[in-house]
Amino acid sequence: MTDSPRNVLITGASSGLGRALALWFARRGAKVWAAARRTELLDTLAADPSGRPGTIVPLALDVSDIPAVRRVLPDVDRQAEGGLDVVIANAGVGGEANPRKDTWERVERMIQVNVTGAAATLATLAPRMAERGRGHLVGISSLAGWIVTPKMGVYAATKMFLEVYCDGLHLDLRSAGVQVTCINPGFVKSEMTAKNRFKMPFLLEADDAADRMGRAILRGEKQFAYPWPMVLATRAARWVPDAVVARVMGKSGVKPA
Repeated sequence: MTDSPRNVLITGASSGLGRALALWFARRGAKVWAAARRTELLDTLAADPSGRPGTIVPLALDVSDIPAVRRVLPDVDRQAEGGLDVVIANAGVGGEANPRKDTWERVERMIQVNVTGAAATLATLAPRMAERGRGHLVGISSLAGWIVTPKMGVYAATKMFLEVYCDGLHLDLRSAGVQVTCINPGFVKSEMTAKNRFKMPFLLEADDAADRMGRAILRGEKQFAYPWPMVLATRAARWVPDAVVARVMGKSGVKPA
């Protein structure tokens, strides 16, 4: 995809990367359905003058409510003139899950949103795009999926699932004319990373991150990871012994967002 899309849907659009992406596409003239649970934040997003000349349509949706996802997203696709051009599964939750304690509720929530919700978002609209012979599905994963750090195994696993799922979608849908992109961000300023009590290397502003991601989507890249120093560090860390990772990362608390 090289032209700016006309119709875009983004989940998790009430804050952080989702909000920045909604404004990025709206500035380029797209009609953006901004989906999230917090409707009051979506209303302020829709009223943001920096989003013009496009239009931002608030869409109340909890991606962990799968029946709602399966009902609402096809309706949006029908409302969009010519159908949705880009669908971005961005909604996600993070946090630690200490297996030495009963953290099942936290584990379950991450799986519901990051795995089931993201997969339902993409799987619901994939057949409609395949039937039209065009469209672009995007999954927002994380560099956290490339390395497991103490207490972050659940979050890393959910993000690795999305990356592998997007790889599968790419293989199965490319002959149907549907593009698939998986994006792996590093640290980005957001509500999620604001809770971190440690120094986050190569921390990016949400607008900067959204610009990089938006351009990668328009280029039609299969996978896009950034920023490159964090990408190199994360790849190198794969070869470090577990004992070293546990000791170093455990003390610093460093983990990609």
